[in-house]
Amino acid sequence: MKNTTTFFCKECGYESAKWLGKCPGCNNWNSFVEERISKSTKHTVGFKDSHNFKASAKKLTDITVSDKLRIDTGFEELNRVFGGGMVEGSLTLFGGEPGIGKSTLIMQMCGNLARYGKVLYISGEESESQVKLRCDRLKIKEENILFLSETNISNIEEQVKINEPKFCIVDSIQTMYDEEISSVSGSVSQVKEVTARLMYMAKQNGITVIVIGHVTKDGVIAGPRILEHMVDVVLYIEGERFFSHRIIRGVKNRFGSTNEIGIFDMQDKGMVEIKNISELFLSESNDKLSGNALVATLEGTSTILLEVQALTSHSYYNMPRRVANGIDLNRLNMILAVLEKRCNINLGSQDIYINVIGGIKIDEPAVDLAVAMSIVSSYRNKVVNSKTVFIGEIGLTGEIRSVNSIEKRVKEIEKMGYDTVIGAKKQIDLLKETLKLSNIKTIGVETIDKVIEYVLN
Repeated sequence: MKNTTTFFCKECGYESAKWLGKCPGCNNWNSFVEERISKSTKHTVGFKDSHNFKASAKKLTDITVSDKLRIDTGFEELNRVFGGGMVEGSLTLFGGEPGIGKSTLIMQMCGNLARYGKVLYISGEESESQVKLRCDRLKIKEENILFLSETNISNIEEQVKINEPKFCIVDSIQTMYDEEISSVSGSVSQVKEVTARLMYMAKQNGITVIVIGHVTKDGVIAGPRILEHMVDVVLYIEGERFFSHRIIRGVKNRFGSTNEIGIFDMQDKGMVEIKNISELFLSESNDKLSGNALVATLEGTSTILLEVQALTSHSYYNMPRRVANGIDLNRLNMILAVLEKRCNINLGSQDIYINVIGGIKIDEPAVDLAVAMSIVSSYRNKVVNSKTVFIGEIGLTGEIRSVNSIEKRVKEIEKMGYDTVIGAKKQIDLLKETLKLSNIKTIGVETIDKVIEYVLN
């Protein structure tokens, strides 16, 4: 049997007979990896070639969809990330760092999904006793859960045909292999072929498949990026080592929005949903500390109140330090430039540190005003009222600009018991006319210097 060397692009799966510096398919540099593949067994990945399946065209008007297409995972937070629940016959990829809680959450899902039908849990990394210990710890005793320790995709397909499960869990995709391909498990060709066969199994048999994937040190799914293109839904489990909360974030979703997040708390009994997200990220209020400011930010359809902390201190270096945890460093530098230019606040000799409480990251510009006020509060050592929430984007000319979904943010602020909201003047004035607020004070301002004058003077 003669072997040949083939090069694959890790990002898009492009195949080449020789190494290329730049991929012609996705234009990425240094993305080609070398693999040895048997010529006699190498074949093109595809449903028709591999499974002798012939599809026929149908009119879209003739295709009917069941009202019960969505499946309840047993977690409201997870259902929202999926877009209303898992879709029957879909292929979902779960990614996350080691020890983040992937297997724990999936096992809890198995216990909830078992009421709809058989669940086949396939593990290429753990033994029967290891999985059983996790089930006992999570108090999962459903008889509809089957376990299979296997890495050969052909044997997995055979067991699926015998047991006819409604749900199939694969832990993890990097350990699975196709014996017809000579490369090692986790290689580009193996991951492509195994994923294609799992996708065929899901679509043709109506089996809902969940695949667990490892992540690299850069935080992306290990293996080729084409893996994410092939599946229907890609979810990442994020979390900091020193915090117990876990964030489920949708990266790709063919059946819903990718802007949603779900938040869980990692406990001894497993993953527990957090209903009131804002309370998790708000520290105990203290009116005697400077450098604190509150902001109402949006994550999908959820409104979260976050606390932004700033610390300014005299720098002993020629280049003062700028450290930002939770916000973009370039955004911080822009806010500092606006404060110096428009408000005559000399921050060029100050080391500045910004931290968003709870380890969460904010990408939207609505946090600008809270960041600016926390910096000025720390610099002047004056305290911001702990019941005041700031919402607004800061322009380069120092103006406070409007943000989206202001009504939703203000309603959440009122529900949490805060009494003052400061934002863009035009938006706040319009809000007063359309929204009846009895227990909260709304203040509209036009420029950042007016906000500083009102709050800190």
